[in-house]
Amino acid sequence: MLLKMGIWIVPVKDKKLLEVKLGELPSWILMWDFSPSGILGAFRRGYYRYYNKYINMRKGSISGITMVLACYVLFNYCISYKHLKHEQLCKYH
Repeated sequence: MLLKMGIWIVPVKDKKLLEVKLGELPSWILMWDFSPSGILGAFRRGYYRYYNKYINMRKGSISGITMVLACYVLFNYCISYKHLKHEQLCKYH
């Protein structure tokens, strides 16, 4: 990080997605590590960020586990949507 005229300049590689400007997006994506260890590290960082934000906290609540459960239900619904849509169109009489 550099200090330039009282403003901290963060390298593009260290920025989060919401901090990246649209013009910097292609170079930011190309700086990712697409090796198996880089992908595993990204999943590990995401897991630890989620765990420390929602699960491992002093005044924890059920919200972290509820989000995981809601994503699981939504994922299973998306997978079985074709079958459910077919069942909806059938008439039983």
